Amino acid sequence: MIYDLLIIGGGVNGCAIARDAAGRGLSVLLAEQGDLACATSSASTKLIHGGLRYLEQYEFRLVQEALSERELLLRAAPHIIRPLKFVLPHERGLRPAWMMRIGLLLYDYLAPRKRLERSQGVSLINNELGAPLRPSFQRGFTYADCWADDSRLVVANALSAREHGAEIRVGARFVSALRIRDRWIASVERGGEVEDIEARIIVNAAGPYVSRVLDGSLHIKSRKHVRLVKGSHIVTRRLFAGDHAYLLQNPDRRIIFAIPYEQEFTLIGTTDVSYDEPAGPVSISGEEIEYLTDSVNRCFNHIISERDVVWSYSGLRPLFDDGAIEASVVTRDYAFDLDVEAAPALSVFGGKLTTARRLAEHALEQLTPFFPHLGPAWTRAAPLPGGDIGDFPAFLAQLTREKPFLHPTVARRLAHAYGTRVWRLLGAAHAMSDLGEDYGCGLTTAELRYLVEEEWARCAEDVLWRRSKLGLHLTPAQQAAIAAALAQIVKETAS
Repeated sequence: MIYDLLIIGGGVNGCAIARDAAGRGLSVLLAEQGDLACATSSASTKLIHGGLRYLEQYEFRLVQEALSERELLLRAAPHIIRPLKFVLPHERGLRPAWMMRIGLLLYDYLAPRKRLERSQGVSLINNELGAPLRPSFQRGFTYADCWADDSRLVVANALSAREHGAEIRVGARFVSALRIRDRWIASVERGGEVEDIEARIIVNAAGPYVSRVLDGSLHIKSRKHVRLVKGSHIVTRRLFAGDHAYLLQNPDRRIIFAIPYEQEFTLIGTTDVSYDEPAGPVSISGEEIEYLTDSVNRCFNHIISERDVVWSYSGLRPLFDDGAIEASVVTRDYAFDLDVEAAPALSVFGGKLTTARRLAEHALEQLTPFFPHLGPAWTRAAPLPGGDIGDFPAFLAQLTREKPFLHPTVARRLAHAYGTRVWRLLGAAHAMSDLGEDYGCGLTTAELRYLVEEEWARCAEDVLWRRSKLGLHLTPAQQAAIAAALAQIVKETAS
């Protein structure tokens, strides 16, 4: 078979492009060397936002595009994306209040909104929004953006791509490719076996590895480059009550988010550290932990230290290198490099979780000349799998009414994770026992089997830290039992 597109990389950009292309009638194969969203796309701050601080860098087009996408994504996937109120305390000596107010008014102006509140000034004195903060913070502002389960957003795009005909392969490492006349012959290794794949066009959406794929595997020299920036986050036990988040200013003019996370925790991040080593797995440093804890301690009454960190994660952001000196001001916009010598190759530089759908549309615009019969753009109004809900509270009420045996916490988790696809997982079950063994937090044999058969999960890490964040809640013994059960399910599925 000759594929129209061979896409390298199973992050949010690669999966969004696969979805869009397959829905327009192209034959697509996506190859991901690890798991879906196993690198940059699962190491985000979990936000769908315009990027308020990008206004200071005059990135007006990027902010407006991201804010437009925020509204579309909120409608397309209300189970995994939901509104979140942010409190922005004002601190004397940093950005003046008038500047912050003007920035928020511009943010409001650039944003189409139907469900999100406009920004406003607030007094933090005798106000629950100011209760966690030091007494010196007496005034501030509120505005709205959205929280997202980043890994599940990637999986939803992959599911949609597959349902439109794309082939998604995880654990499939792209090795090399040669141009043979107007075709690519690519070598992809999977399970110790190498297969030759024939494709008309290669899309290099390898994220942090995009330059390595260009230079080392495709043998293409590009004038565009990626700049790697390490971003790290920490998770602590919950630091404040309420469903709102905080955006905290630092003296170095960077900002830090403190976000309610997994009911019992607070997510704090992110750092911006230039990374000059070859792309690969990264972890948080002691200096980054100190930076994040110091940022919180400057603002909150509750003092934390490294001992309070229950989990951390780090990722490499593959930012388009625009020549900025400081890592924190490198553009979050994206760029393409289209090489048309014989068989074309399109490489993607940069991008962010919020703009992946629009990036995919732009990528297909680049490829339109090579496919005269390409179908029209279609993803703008299309829900993602599980997102055909409308009103999430009404959907959750329906789930608890029709499956009353589900504990309310479990019902909410399943509804947020799978949306309307939860009916496929639960099937005709009338009791928890119908779903098999419960390994904790309502994670059953039926759910593990669903994740293996439908969502490409292959090991405990895939399930506990990407398809869910249950690794934060389950004991080591429970996690070991899940790993053993998954290994058996994967073996049965493969046979």
